[in-house]
Amino acid sequence: MFIKKIGIDLGTCNSVVFTPHKGIVLQEPSVVAVTLSENKILAVGQEAKEMTGRTPDAIRIYRPLRDGVIADYRVTEAMLRHFIKRTVTTFRFLKPELLIGVPAGITSTEKRAVIEAGMEAGAKAVYVAKEPILAAIGAGIPIDSCSGHMIVDVGGGTSEVAVISLGGIVTAHSLRVAGDKMDLAISNYIKKKYNLAIGDQTAEEIKIKIGTALPEKEEKSMEIRGRDLISGLPRNIKISSNEICEAISDRLGEIVRVIKTVLRDTPPELSADIMDKGMILAGGGALIRNMDGLIAQSTGVPCFLAEDSLLCVAKGTGVVLDNLGAYKKSIKSAGFTL
Repeated sequence: MFIKKIGIDLGTCNSVVFTPHKGIVLQEPSVVAVTLSENKILAVGQEAKEMTGRTPDAIRIYRPLRDGVIADYRVTEAMLRHFIKRTVTTFRFLKPELLIGVPAGITSTEKRAVIEAGMEAGAKAVYVAKEPILAAIGAGIPIDSCSGHMIVDVGGGTSEVAVISLGGIVTAHSLRVAGDKMDLAISNYIKKKYNLAIGDQTAEEIKIKIGTALPEKEEKSMEIRGRDLISGLPRNIKISSNEICEAISDRLGEIVRVIKTVLRDTPPELSADIMDKGMILAGGGALIRNMDGLIAQSTGVPCFLAEDSLLCVAKGTGVVLDNLGAYKKSIKSAGFTL
């Protein structure tokens, strides 16, 4: 079967590719390795990520997306081309249509850059859709109903909070604080407390393995290795989950404040619906342990983690691609570009 439509969750940390009938076909880090001498793409995705922090001067590692938007146009285009080639075997003869998820707070210029990168990468047509709507559809929320639903999508570069009703966004806020900023907070904490420098990948690994949003009675611990800032020699230390909780607390506090702002701006009828049903937590950043507990505790509104939260936006693109005609009305009212 020829694949004519592809949905892409183009994330700051990870990109997920979805095709109708096949589901998730590709899940790769948004990382590209380039050789400086020949200016050629050496590796994309997991292979490029494994090179991070280990490359000679002749190779540079790029993360072409920053804070949910394109920071390096040429490298983003190359990455999209790689994803299309890996997904569509008949790429030379049959150009696919792309549906790409973008942050709700994206500017028209940033949106145009995404569309142009997709077209240059070889797509026949490029649609862009706001991530909170896609995440809600992927999480199984009936967005067309007249009751209010709240979605909190915490990714790598952005955290999106939106209240959705009748197929459109009623209130939304996009915050450029998410997984990446938490990784940075962890490295800074370890640098300050232990005089130890660690790499980005180590910080991410710590967050995934022992990160928690609330202090725990039974702490988890992990041994990490880094470079001593005083002696310059390698050194091992043991770090606990409650220390990580302390390290990322300010970043999590910013996300909670945005959720409170959106709740304050929500019409009373929809607020009652949200109080009734609770809010849904999606995105890779939402996988930090006790994140739902922290939000529920801070806002007084029940909070539930979506099933396969990392894949919600990609699944949402799949549902929209399968029913483009049915979603066109919702797409336009939600401020999608089609």
